[in-house]
Amino acid sequence: MIVNSLSLCYHNKLILAPMVRVGTLPMRLLALDYGADIVYCEELIDLKMLQCKRVVNEVLSTVDFVAPDDRVVFRTCEREQSRVIFQMGTSDAERALAVARLVENDVAGIDVNMGCPKEYSTKGGMGAALLSDPDKIEKILSTLVKGTRRPVTCKIRILPSLEDTLSLVKRIERTGIAAIAVHGRKREERPQHPVSCEAIKAIAETLSIPVIANGGSHDHIQEYLDIEDFRQATAASSVMVARAAMWNPSIFLKEGLRPLEEVMKKYIRYAVQYDNHYTNTKYCLCQMLREQLESPQGKLLHAAQSSQEICEAFGLGAFYEETARELDTRRAKLLARTPEAVEEPAEDTSGIIKMAVKFDRAYSPQVTPKMCLLEWCRREKLAQPVYETVQRPLDRLFCSVVTVAEQKYQSTLWDKSKKLAEQAAAIVCLRSQGLPEGRLGEESPSLHKRKREAPDQDPEGPRVQESAVPGELCKKPFVALGSGKDSPLEGW
Repeated sequence: MIVNSLSLCYHNKLILAPMVRVGTLPMRLLALDYGADIVYCEELIDLKMLQCKRVVNEVLSTVDFVAPDDRVVFRTCEREQSRVIFQMGTSDAERALAVARLVENDVAGIDVNMGCPKEYSTKGGMGAALLSDPDKIEKILSTLVKGTRRPVTCKIRILPSLEDTLSLVKRIERTGIAAIAVHGRKREERPQHPVSCEAIKAIAETLSIPVIANGGSHDHIQEYLDIEDFRQATAASSVMVARAAMWNPSIFLKEGLRPLEEVMKKYIRYAVQYDNHYTNTKYCLCQMLREQLESPQGKLLHAAQSSQEICEAFGLGAFYEETARELDTRRAKLLARTPEAVEEPAEDTSGIIKMAVKFDRAYSPQVTPKMCLLEWCRREKLAQPVYETVQRPLDRLFCSVVTVAEQKYQSTLWDKSKKLAEQAAAIVCLRSQGLPEGRLGEESPSLHKRKREAPDQDPEGPRVQESAVPGELCKKPFVALGSGKDSPLEGW
């Protein structure tokens, strides 16, 4: 048995709840700023995490767990290390333990989701589906308690009968977990249903471990003082806040709620500093704006198609540019320290036509270079362009080579995404042929303009599949964080 090397206190704590698509690094840091004692990441599925590689990101000063498609599944930093809880979705004890051992050096605790009723969690026997299998619950939690160096907790919902609920939580307590979070609603209930403070209170009075009360945002918690009222009503050791914190993370602030615009700007700064994907940033900001989405600022946010445009919508354009320059400077210093990292891709590059070009704001977002190149190939009855993309290990920048009519073209400048690198390669090909390349003001009469896409969103043309490991041919495109359709909190 492994003895836990970090003792995290769960008594009298204010806790940011795990929230799908919301509980990423910027929100967790913001909650800590405003007074949260403990922050949970969003539920992350065991099978997905086991595909990840742990990467120290020297540019951002973070630790990233990166999927084979190069998407960052979990990002954390030193600031939250002693207070972040990693919540996993699992239905298998051995997989759960493997995930716990993968992340345990970078987090303060391990939590198993046993309360989410949504299909993305319950399929495969995870989330609230575990509530009907106490034997599996016991095996998972016992295995984690014995096998990881971090305190183990779980988050449940109440069962149809109080007697069954109390029987289950007693069995859970005997596994040796450090605390239990209880959402005071049944599996089939949603936020519009009243939370059962009485059930949480009965659990708290039955167990000797800390009980964390959850589910009070709709009925009970609108401001800081309400959190303590909810704690007393449930007799819980601590309170976990979900939707009220999503709407305004300053709910944790003793002095009271801060103006929403101030909170949103602070969130945006964290999102830019830690390179949060703009779709996730935009989603979280929309949750904060709520009924103000039709306001002028809400409409600007809705139209934003990049982190830079989000910043500009909130008067933070200069901050974005300054931060981008700072990150570029860090990358340059790291590359200067390890000059071998700037080598060209390993494959034979003889015969490649090269230029130092980038796809930037000088190009139309409606008619991109890749669209121009694809249309030209169709007119000339040539095979469609084929893109090969590599990633540099140190700074995770990309370079692409496009092949058209057996000739290869490449930009010598490296880009921050695969899609930008492919656009740059297309520019080299078009420019070498003297063809229109989609620059603003250029005439492209043969192309139908398309709905505006972000510079790193790229609908055109097939490509060689992209690789899982930096420096190899890429196998899959990036997947934007927060692309699911489910509400993040319904059922929490």
